[in-house]
Amino acid sequence: MRKTYYLFNPGSLQRKDNTLKFVPVEEDENGVGVREGQPRYIPVEGVSDFFVFGSLSANSALYNFLGQNDIAVHFFDYYENYTGSFMPKDSLLSGRMLLMQVAHHQDKKKRIVIARKFIEGAAYNMLKNLQYYNRRGKDMEPMMDLIRNYSEKIASAQAVDELMGVEGNIRQVYYDAFNLILNDFEMGIRTKQPPQNEVNALISFGNMMCYTFCLRAIHQTQLNPTISYLHSPGERRYSLALDVAEIFKPIIVDRTIFKVLNKKELQTKHFDHRLNRCVLNESGKKVFVKSIQERLDETIQHRSLKRNVSYKHLIRLECYKLAKHLLNMEEYKPFKMYW
Repeated sequence: MRKTYYLFNPGSLQRKDNTLKFVPVEEDENGVGVREGQPRYIPVEGVSDFFVFGSLSANSALYNFLGQNDIAVHFFDYYENYTGSFMPKDSLLSGRMLLMQVAHHQDKKKRIVIARKFIEGAAYNMLKNLQYYNRRGKDMEPMMDLIRNYSEKIASAQAVDELMGVEGNIRQVYYDAFNLILNDFEMGIRTKQPPQNEVNALISFGNMMCYTFCLRAIHQTQLNPTISYLHSPGERRYSLALDVAEIFKPIIVDRTIFKVLNKKELQTKHFDHRLNRCVLNESGKKVFVKSIQERLDETIQHRSLKRNVSYKHLIRLECYKLAKHLLNMEEYKPFKMYW
């Protein structure tokens, strides 16, 4: 099974025959390397992706090798912002799929049908999270009723802007519930650029990771990641990954946040407040990323496939379902938690 590797330390990544060699580098306060650490050797056949959180030195020969072995590299800056990805060559290109994606985007009726599905799935999964904590003694009923009321407007929304307004109302109520779910931290208002407190920092960082997981899953199908239905296609972003991520953020990111904070795996000491923003420090980042990966590797019994499927694989299955819808093979139904 191929794994995702996370590189937190600055260093160099090199090819060593059919093995990857990562050499961590200790830097001084000016970001200049002063000494090399113990090399780590990684069998290339066991790697799916690299997530890079520190500076990485690599040459074109290394990226050629990664591309040949279908290994992606995703980059994040110090402030946990996703900055870009190296993706292997598209091996599943399909002109027919591209034409169908464009046709469904340009047809307003077809586009709104798909856009509604993304919000429907997202709202349902948010509601499931609140139901989970409601059963555990947190009074979520008022917020659950509000989300149900807003959700009734999804089916009648005739324009994407109108639908995004409904989604914004649902998410506002949902984020208000975080203050009841979390024991020692407060959500406050949602702040993104930059996040102003610990909970907002985790949401922003987790959402960017989820976006990256969705981008990688899309790349492993015939779908084009720049043609979307809920979010408007734009420059310098893969908007279809934003669409798909709406369904999985409550399942993967939010549930991880509740776990690491309420179980005190992350505490105040794991965050830094600087330059009017809050970010995870290095030790906090490792804790959170480890928990996100554990969530991705967790499996459920899939109702249709009748076998155990990881959350990571669920994302790719979602892309396959969307592709079938675009090809008029099967109506797209968003993934909804059923436990």
